[in-house]
Amino acid sequence: MSVIVITGASSGIGRALAIRAARTGYDVVAIGRNRTALETLAEQIGTEYGRVVTAALDITDPASAAQIVALARERFGRLDVLVNNAGQVAVGPLAAQTDAELHTQFDTHVIAPIRLVREALPMLRTSQGQIFLVGSGVARVAIHGLGAYSPSKAAVRSAASVLRRELKPEGIAVTYVDPGAVDTAFMTRAGMPGAPPSILVSPHDVARQILVAVHTRPRVVNAAPWQTAAVALAEAFPQLTDSVLERNPQLVGIEPAPTQIALAPTKPALAPVEPVAAKAPSPTSPTAETDAETAFDAALAPLVRRMERNKLDVWFVRSLLVVGNDIDPNEVALRWAGMPNKNERALTNEVLAALEAAGFLVASGTGFRVVRAWETVAH
Repeated sequence: MSVIVITGASSGIGRALAIRAARTGYDVVAIGRNRTALETLAEQIGTEYGRVVTAALDITDPASAAQIVALARERFGRLDVLVNNAGQVAVGPLAAQTDAELHTQFDTHVIAPIRLVREALPMLRTSQGQIFLVGSGVARVAIHGLGAYSPSKAAVRSAASVLRRELKPEGIAVTYVDPGAVDTAFMTRAGMPGAPPSILVSPHDVARQILVAVHTRPRVVNAAPWQTAAVALAEAFPQLTDSVLERNPQLVGIEPAPTQIALAPTKPALAPVEPVAAKAPSPTSPTAETDAETAFDAALAPLVRRMERNKLDVWFVRSLLVVGNDIDPNEVALRWAGMPNKNERALTNEVLAALEAAGFLVASGTGFRVVRAWETVAH
C-alpha cells in the first residue's frame, strides 16, 4: 500500500487531501500544528476509510523533518508521495515586516519543504516516488499587502523546477501545484477579506487533482485553469495589471494599498508600562499584598474583550503560569491559535506584557520566565 505524507493537514487543501487519499487506499501521515484538528481528522479517517497517523509539528523547527520521515518509516515502512502543503501569511507591506516575519514566511514555504525533501530522499529513491510543492498564482503576479508571501511562493516555484531537474535521473517526480484561489479560511484568518466567493475553488477539487497527478506525474498541476490563464495574461501586461489591482484590490481578496508605509518596530508595539514598583498603591492596582488571582484579573482586564473575540481562553493563559517555566511568545501563539495571524500574535504579546508588568513574568532571552503563579496557595 502506498504511503502519502501531507504537511498542513489540519485544514483546507491538506485536510481534504488526507481524507481523499485515505478513501483512495493510501496510508496517510498527516502533519499540522493544530493538535485538536488533527485528532478530529484521525478519528474520521480511522472510522471511515483506513490507516492514518498524525503529528502536531511546526515544520519550521529543523528537527521536524527527521521526525516526519521517521514516523512514516516506523508506522508504514515506506514513503511514496510527499506533499509540501503547509503555508501561512503575515499580511502587511513587505518593507514594514520584521526579520522574524520574513524568516517565518521563507522558512515555512521554502526552507522547511526543501529540508523535508532532503530527509525523505532515501525512501523516495526506493519507491521511485513523487514530491509535490504547493505554490500560488502570486508566485507569477506578486500581490501587495501580503508581506513576504508572494516572494516566498516565487521561490517555491523556482525550487520545484530545480528539484525536478535534479531528481529526474533518480526516478523521482517533482510536481508544482498552483491551486488557484481556494475556498478556505487562509486569507480571512490573516485579516484579509479574501477573494470573491464566485471564483473560489473547492479544496476537495484541488486534492482530487493532486491524486490524479500521482499517476500522470506532470510538471505542473493548474487546479483552476482559467485562473492560470488570467495570471498568465496579467503577467504579460504588467502595467495594465498594476492599474487594475490599484483600482480593484477586491479581485484578489486584499485590502487597498496604504498611502504611506509605516515601518514596523523590531518588537510588537505595546503601550508603555511603568514598573509596578513605581506606581502608588491603590485599591485596584496589584501590589505585593494583593492576592494573585486579583492581580491576574486586573492585569488582563483591559484585554478581556479582545481575548473573547479572538477565542483566547483565560484558563489557557492561567495554565501557562507555572513557576519556573520558560515561555516563548511564538509557541504560545501557535498553541492557542493553531496558525496565528498578525493580530493573534500581537494579542499574545500584549497579554504576556501585561503579565510581566503585573509581576507574573520576567523577561528571559527572547521570551519570559514565570516567577509567580496565578493563584495564591494557602499553607
